[in-house]
Amino acid sequence: MRNELRCLQPEEIKITSKTSNILSFIQELLHNFWQNTVKILSSDYQELEVIQKVDRKGNIYWQAYDPISGKSYSSGSEVDVCMWIEQLYR
Repeated sequence: MRNELRCLQPEEIKITSKTSNILSFIQELLHNFWQNTVKILSSDYQELEVIQKVDRKGNIYWQAYDPISGKSYSSGSEVDVCMWIEQLYR
């Protein structure tokens, strides 16, 4: 009986454009997850939140939310949202 050890040659890893796209997608998912986690952990849960959004037709609108009162307001006008906030805190 012969005692021979053979090492297998590692296969060459080929990164194709499909593999590269998948890796980029996974990297972007992890990045977004991390950013959202940091945002949630560092945010003040009682702070008024105002977000500018865009609907399917490309129209810009504003959405405000007050976590203390639980009230929210949406409008296509930034001025209207500012007025709502002022009335909320009077």
